[in-house]
This record gives sequence, structure tokens and C-alpha cells, in this order.
Amino acid sequence: MSETLALADTLTELIASARAAGADAADAIVVDGASVSVTYRLGKLEQLERSEGGDIGLRVLIGKKQAIVSSADRSREALKELVDRAVAMARTVPEDPFCGLASADQIAKSLPTLDICDPAEVSAETLIAKARACEEAARAVKGVTNSDGASGSWGRSRVAIAASNGFMRTYESSGSSLSVSVLAGDAAQGMETDYDYTSAVYFADLKRPEEIGISAGTRAVRKLGARKMPSTRVPIIFDPRVARGLVSHLLGAINGASVARGTTFLKDAMNTDVFGASVNIIEDPHRQRGLRSKPCDAEGLPNHKRALIDQGRLTTWILDLRSARQLKLAPTGHAARSTGSPPSPSATNVYLAAGSETPAALMADIKEGFYVTDLVGQGVNTVTGDYSRGAVGFWIENGQTSFAVSEVTVAGNLAQMFKAIRPANDLELLYGIDAPTVRIDGMTVAGT
Repeated sequence: MSETLALADTLTELIASARAAGADAADAIVVDGASVSVTYRLGKLEQLERSEGGDIGLRVLIGKKQAIVSSADRSREALKELVDRAVAMARTVPEDPFCGLASADQIAKSLPTLDICDPAEVSAETLIAKARACEEAARAVKGVTNSDGASGSWGRSRVAIAASNGFMRTYESSGSSLSVSVLAGDAAQGMETDYDYTSAVYFADLKRPEEIGISAGTRAVRKLGARKMPSTRVPIIFDPRVARGLVSHLLGAINGASVARGTTFLKDAMNTDVFGASVNIIEDPHRQRGLRSKPCDAEGLPNHKRALIDQGRLTTWILDLRSARQLKLAPTGHAARSTGSPPSPSATNVYLAAGSETPAALMADIKEGFYVTDLVGQGVNTVTGDYSRGAVGFWIENGQTSFAVSEVTVAGNLAQMFKAIRPANDLELLYGIDAPTVRIDGMTVAGT
């Protein structure tokens, strides 16, 4: 705690120096962190890294001009140079009519207490043991023939943000992860690869390494013998691991910066039905031990749990102060930032709420369809909503998954896809952006 307070004192002095040097307003952020990561492959420790470091960033505003400078050096001489460079740059850059700090009445008056930092440091030996167990479980799956390795990581960050408008926030956060990737098959029968991973704020909340290993190995083996399919239009089932990507596409399409530029297919969709009436998409920045939880945004504005999509209807944009001013709207408390860049809109913990049907029931009436487990490439155009991505998974016959499928493309348009989404009831909050199994009818599978 004393170290966190020392960071706050450093920022307070830095902002005062910027004001004395001619800045009308200023804010600053400092991030210190420590991390450990290991990679274990084919029964041997392949990589072990530990890093500690920090960075400090200063943003100064002179009228409607702003400049940002960051440094890893916090000596008195370096901080003086940081101030001088930032003020000099701010005097020469073009004006930005929408930049500026929050007003005093916009700043959050009280912050919730969030459990987002594991007090225990995880040792390299513990990570090695977990990675070893994970890879051994994956390699023990019958049919697995090689390994890309298992990785374990732990990290903790200490952050302080302050501004000349009176905003001050200090906090610590942590995160741990465990992953493994393996190959199945051989040159004669063909080879397939797959992975699994787990991540959490608290190391103790990670899934068991054996569970992750068995899952990765089983996924890889199931892909063996994959076939290509002829082009057709069929119902698509998205596995939760890939369904969460649809939520990410929505967040990109309602990002205030994109809306202000007019570069999103949802630019005119506010307060309209973007999804079916059974769909709700919730953001919860205050979830305890949430991977993206935060008590307020990076500009000091309050945030809260809300339905981004309420019974299919779009209720809000993802706005920071700048994009809100561009759109002449109230900010929504979605600013995020780093030491070297200005605030920008970003969501926190978001999930597509579970439906009432089981995944099996969702699939039961499909005579022919495609169950997608992996997506390849970045073929999504957020300006038009056009969607086309390489896909891997399993063909559905008479309501059941049958043989593996690869080297096909699934295509559609996000506007129509969103309207057609039917969520299952298997939602798990695992990654910060989450979704259950979902079904979308009428998409195109492009194959042979």
C-alpha cells in the first residue's frame, strides 16, 4: 500500500510541474508490474522468464491541444524532461476540439471495493508443476502424437492515475493463466492441432491442469479425418469458445470512436432491435474477481452494470469523453488508457445471457448443419457487417455431431446473424467476454 501511495505522490508532483510549465490541464498514469511465465514441452522445461518494470505517462492540454509522452525512467531529471517535452509538443500539435478532462461534477464520488488482486505471489516452481501436469494429461490422450507445449503465467500490476481536475485512483490487479496445445495423428493419416486454456484473477480459481490437458488432447484427436464439404446454406452452431467472438464484434460495432467516424454498420441502430427479443447482452464492470473489472473508468467517470442489449434492443454506445463530445451525448464511463496513449472507449466484463434451451435441444431439429469449434482469419468488415471466416468443426446429422470438417468458410452478414442468434443455457463466465453455445440459421458454408 505504501508503494501505491508513493506512485500517487509522484503523479501529483508531475501534474503540478506540468501546470507550472504552462499546461492548462494534465493527467498522468503510472503502471508497475511483475510477472512470471514458463513453458514446458515434451517433458522438459523450455522457457522460464521473470520480469519487473514500470512506465509512466503524462498527458498535457493547452487549450484544445494535447500531447502524451511516456518514459520508463522516473528520476527527477527524466520527469523534468518528460514535462518539458510534453508541453512543447502540446504547443505545436493541431487542435482537437473534443479532447479534455472530465469536469469535477462528472468524476465518481465513491468507488466500490473490488476483489481483483490475488495477494499471493505464484512461484516459478508452482507454474512449472502446473504446466507439466497439463502437458502430461494432454499427451496421455490416445491419438496425441506431439506437443506445442504447455504454458503457465502469473502477473500483478500496480496502477495509479491522477488528473488536475482532482481525480485520483490507485489499485492493484492480478491474473494467472494456464494453456496447452497438442497435435494428433501423423503424416499418413493427417495431423490436427488444438488447445485449451484457463485464466483467472486468483490462481486458485484456474481450472485443474489435468482438465485443461485432457480437453486439449481430446479436441485434437476428434478432428482427425476431417472432411471438406460442398457449399451449402445450413444452420450453424457456434461452440462457446467461438461464440464469444460474436459479442466482441458487437462491441467493436458500438464503440463510440467508430460511431463518431461513421465506420460501423450499426451507426444508425441506437434504440432499435439489433437482436431477437430473447437476447440480452450484459456488461458488469463490478463483478468480483472479474478479469476486466474496474471500479470506475480511466477518466474517473463512474461505471455500472447495464444491459447493452435489452431484449434485443441496442441501449447504448461504448463512449469515453472524447467520443461522447463528438456525438453530443453523455459519456458512459467506458474510457481505458495506457501510459503512451490517450483514453479510448473500451468495455469491461460482457456476456451474452444464457437462453432456456440446452445445447442438445438447440441442435435437435437440425437434419444437416455445422458445429463450429474454431475460426480462422479476420474476415469481418465492421463497416458493412460482412462476415467470412475459415472454420473447423463437426458436421451435424439428424441432431447429432458426426464427422470432423475443416477447410471451409462460414459466411453471412452480422446484421442478419445478430437477428438470428438463439442462445443455449450453458453460459460460463470464464474470459471477460463470454457467451453460451449459440445457433444461427441461414448462414453459408463455402467448401468444395
